[in-house]
Formats: sequence, structure tokens, C-alpha cells
Amino acid sequence: MDEIFKQFVLLWAVIDPIGTIPVFIAVTIGMSKGMARTIALKATLVAAIVLLFFVLVGEYLLDAMQIPLSAFQIAGGIVLFLFALTMIFGESKPEVEMHLVKKNLHKYVFPLAIPSIASPGAMMAAVLLTDNHRFSVLHQGITTLVMLAVLLVTLIFMLLASRILNIIGEAGASVVSRVMGMILASIAVSAVLQGISLYFGLTGVS
Repeated sequence: MDEIFKQFVLLWAVIDPIGTIPVFIAVTIGMSKGMARTIALKATLVAAIVLLFFVLVGEYLLDAMQIPLSAFQIAGGIVLFLFALTMIFGESKPEVEMHLVKKNLHKYVFPLAIPSIASPGAMMAAVLLTDNHRFSVLHQGITTLVMLAVLLVTLIFMLLASRILNIIGEAGASVVSRVMGMILASIAVSAVLQGISLYFGLTGVS
């Protein structure tokens, strides 16, 4: 149960359902409620397909390129850490992605589905949390269900976006994004340390 909770927190941090709310509102401004619901559904579906692709195929791509998981875990941890730093010190996730809204016609794909929901951090996490060498098929299935549950929460938040934003405000969404950045930074450091430990364990270097 503790492991499932840790996975939920990690996936919540990298997907960041609350940080997606201002982006969704910016994308759907001026649209009817029906069209906004369609955009929310399409964005969630696209994000789910992208993340499931990384769950199913990500590790096989690494094997095909002969990249050891320990190297990917260290690199993934570093990328997650840098991603977390942008959430903490730079413009928050919603602020950055809202700048992209005016630049694209297929807004439910970019920036809403990618990179707001299926962020680079989420793609990395999808591969790391479903490693065939460390986790059983059952464990990977549970992880996938946890990921889909976070995506479902993200969809619900988008459908209730106006009400939620009225309660917490854009400043509140920014604060939550930065707090998630701190949690993500801690998880990223842990991933790097685990990757280093895995590497030296595999090579037999002490």
C-alpha cells in the first residue's frame, strides 16, 4: 500500500492535475460547455495513449538501443530534477504552458495533452515505474491503473475547472505547482541514487 501511495504521489506530481486547470481554461475560453467537455476528453485520451505507449514500449526501446536501465534511471532522475526546478524557481507549469495556447490550432493536443498532462516527467516516470527487471506484471498493472486514475482525476478537474479556479485562484494553482515541484525534486534525487546503486550492483564495483 505504501508503494502504491508513493507511485500515486509521483504520478500526481509529474502530471499535475491542478496545474492543468488554468491551461485548460485558457484553451477553452469562449467555447461552449459541450465543446469544452470534448476538448477535455480528447486531451485526456491523447495523454493516456502517449503514456501507455511509454509503459508498453519504452523499455523495449531502451533494450534495442542497448541502454541499461540504471543509465536511464539516472538520466531520468536528472531530467525530473531539472523539470522540478523549473516548477519551483521558474514560471510555474500553468504559466509556461499558457504562453503556448495562442500558438497552436489543435490546442487539445498541444499544449493541453502534451506537455501539460503527458509531461516529459510523466513519460520518464511511466518507464521507470514499469521496469520489467524490477517489477512484476501485476505490479506494473497496478502502476498503470494508478496512472489512469490520476488521468481520470485530471479529466474531472478539467470538467470542474471554472469552479476549482474560482476557489483556489491562479495564484493557488501556482503555489500547488511549486509544492509539487519540491516533492518531485526529492523523488528525482532518490531515482538518481537508486540508479547509481543499481549500476554498481550490476557491475560488481564497490
